[in-house]
Amino acid sequence: MSALRSIDFKVFGRVQGVFFRKHTKEQADKLKLVGWCKNEPDLTVTGVVQGASSQIDTMMKWLEKTGSPQSRIESCTFSNDRKVDKTEFSEFTIRRKKK
Repeated sequence: MSALRSIDFKVFGRVQGVFFRKHTKEQADKLKLVGWCKNEPDLTVTGVVQGASSQIDTMMKWLEKTGSPQSRIESCTFSNDRKVDKTEFSEFTIRRKKK
């Protein structure tokens, strides 16, 4: 079994209003990763992904280069990259603003 990792991300560019969060969840589910993502007031998308280290590497490349079909990623920053003994989430979710 691969070592488990957790990493925070922040994606800059045209990433809101282009189904970026939906596609991020689909990619995370495909890679069997857990965590969350959400839109931020500064028009970025932030989140956390956790799971097998090799799958985290794949997700990081996807967040930096691919995204949703209509998105235009300018950059993606990663922080708090760490090994974890177990994941803190049971699935990958999209966090939405409370109305």
